[in-house]
Amino acid sequence: MNKPTFTDPHIRITNRILTELEEGTRPWLKPWSGGDMAASRGVRPLRATGEPYRGINVLLLWLEAEAAGYASPSWMTYRQAQALGAHVRKGENGATVVYYGESRKAVQDEATGEDKERGFRFLKTYTVFNVAQIEGLPDRFHAIPEPLPELKRIEAAEAFFERIPATVHHGGDRAYYAPGADRIQLPPFAAFHDAHGYYATRGHETVHWTSHKSRLDRSFGRERWGDAGYAREELVAELGAAFLAADLGLCIEPRPDHASYIASWIRVLQNDTRAIVQAAAHAEKAVAYLHSAAAMAEAA
Repeated sequence: MNKPTFTDPHIRITNRILTELEEGTRPWLKPWSGGDMAASRGVRPLRATGEPYRGINVLLLWLEAEAAGYASPSWMTYRQAQALGAHVRKGENGATVVYYGESRKAVQDEATGEDKERGFRFLKTYTVFNVAQIEGLPDRFHAIPEPLPELKRIEAAEAFFERIPATVHHGGDRAYYAPGADRIQLPPFAAFHDAHGYYATRGHETVHWTSHKSRLDRSFGRERWGDAGYAREELVAELGAAFLAADLGLCIEPRPDHASYIASWIRVLQNDTRAIVQAAAHAEKAVAYLHSAAAMAEAA
């Protein structure tokens, strides 16, 4: 009898993302690409408890929702559905999400030859279903809240970025973060097609701002423009901007440097199957840092 083959979750996730990138698509932009903001809204996927998913699971469930056309952001396990007196419809296929488990193992100390216990983390998978695949759920799971009016979303984004203690200059035709000067440079507001484009770009550069050694100290060994470290940091900023846009209810679209960055990310992911999971974790940490900074400024 043949034993079932085991595929490292990192490899499965990386292959999924690579497929999208090789087709010229940035998968973290999927929730906005259909043009139906009312249906997909670009919000974070939600657990059965209403708690938002984080990190790589946000990206995985966005992909699943886009592919299947699910309007609801809510997901749950088979057992969670059962506990609510509901059931997954026969023949439905679930979506794979991941979490880190922890364990310990004996490792021989090279100096003494003695066995010592060492802790390690590993990636595990489980299956969830969108509420659209489940029958008998309480009505609250099928209610899809209306997005805030456009003006309210823009006001919320403006207030959020005003509370971030970053130095921001406006002028010229380029958007970038200058690490040496610790400064964000943006074109004038009027240079953008719309307010969403301005705030999404500001979000991208503000995620870069968190990389400074006085904040999250994130460098990836970057030595020059265009190297692997540079590509990894851009991937973090892309994912962070997408997560932040979802939190603020903003639309996000590809930047003009679309093709060249996709090529660099493909190279990084081909060389390191853990890169996308790690980038999502760094992006989540950056967004949490920004939310914390904004909350502190508001409370002051």
